[in-house]
Amino acid sequence: MGNRTRLWWVSALLLVLAATAQARDIRAVAPEREGFSSERLERLDAYMQRAVERGVMVGGNGLIARNGRIVYFDEWGQRDREAGLPMTADTIFRIYSMTKPITGVALMMLHEEGKFRLSDPVGRYIPELANLQVATSTANGGTVARSDGTQSMTEGVGDLALTGQTRAPRRQPTIRDLLMHTAGFSYGVFGNTEVDRAYRDAGLLGQHPDLQDFVAKLGKIPLQYEPGTRWHYSVAVDVQGRLVEVLSGKRFGEFLKERIFDPLGMTDTSFTIDESKRDRVAQLYSPVGTPDDFSAWLTPNAAVELEVASEFANRNYQPGATFESGGGGLLSTAMDYLRFSQMLLNGGELNGVRLLSPRTVELMTRNHLGDIPMGFGQRGTGFGLGFGVLTDAGDAGDIGSDGEYNWGGAAGTRFWVDPEKNLVGVFMVQSLPHRTTLAADFKTLTYQALVD
Repeated sequence: MGNRTRLWWVSALLLVLAATAQARDIRAVAPEREGFSSERLERLDAYMQRAVERGVMVGGNGLIARNGRIVYFDEWGQRDREAGLPMTADTIFRIYSMTKPITGVALMMLHEEGKFRLSDPVGRYIPELANLQVATSTANGGTVARSDGTQSMTEGVGDLALTGQTRAPRRQPTIRDLLMHTAGFSYGVFGNTEVDRAYRDAGLLGQHPDLQDFVAKLGKIPLQYEPGTRWHYSVAVDVQGRLVEVLSGKRFGEFLKERIFDPLGMTDTSFTIDESKRDRVAQLYSPVGTPDDFSAWLTPNAAVELEVASEFANRNYQPGATFESGGGGLLSTAMDYLRFSQMLLNGGELNGVRLLSPRTVELMTRNHLGDIPMGFGQRGTGFGLGFGVLTDAGDAGDIGSDGEYNWGGAAGTRFWVDPEKNLVGVFMVQSLPHRTTLAADFKTLTYQALVD
């Protein structure tokens, strides 16, 4: 082991000690003890340092655990460039859509208590969503009915005319549809259909007093697709959050804290910034020239240079914000997310605390899409109940293992759980919209260092 290797290992070990004080079962060990090469892990460190030097990222950190032991935990760059604050192991990040798997776990905990069946229509529990209509312009995944009885094909995106025409769907979305992203909802920011525009006009991704207000607004907008026919990334997980409230009788954030965060020791995971922890929150950056609203997702931007993101992107995290987004609202740390991920890898249990049964975790982390293709044009992948699933690593061209489950966040964060290799990876960074491949590179550099 070279001097540089010793230095980063000692540094990582010291930083981990405080974070692992409550994590007796997730301790740091020498990489070689769990089949990793320290020399090869230096490649990962050097690659990320170069990314900082090039200005591709201001700062980030990465964590790798195998067999329930941390083999790599390091940070690069700064958590706040303007304040001159270094990145640290306990830095708090906006994890955006990495909130989604946590929401799915919360909902499935209630499923284990017999509160609902996966085949139940959502409207049985949320009256605002009981009689949803579907837009005829996109109802059949891009088939538009003409008045003469013929049909024209679209891709469900582009500058479509506002027809305002709706009809009853063949069936209403089920809770399983919510978990699979096959409910027919949209996000409103990744396309320009009339449904997407209706989401934007209604301010659906803006501020809301609570989840009940959110679903009330959502219920007035037609579905974009027939439920159960198409995988389409959407606000369905925010609906799951409201469903947790209805079924548990608790505010969503309260349920998460009492039933998941406190039992797992996830002390730095929350919906808003705690004033006592404000100095640990990473600054959020955006590519130079990013629009100051949701049109950022529709505006091409090849800028590499990063500037401080607008307050528009930060407002839902500030003290006093009340909307608890199950689809993208949480702040967390790499260590907290490791605890959540390790619980899943352990079959629903961590350190004597069981949240789910092994059978439920197996159900959630297998592909449920059948013949429905996964979105984003990805081959060899599918979707479970709250997780992306790697079904064929060869077909996907992915260095991971078949059966891996994963997801990422809009600011570039990502995690994956590999049951075959008994491995967890967590990568944290903060730029929105995120335009790099750093998370994928972190994963590749992880596996190239796994030599046993």
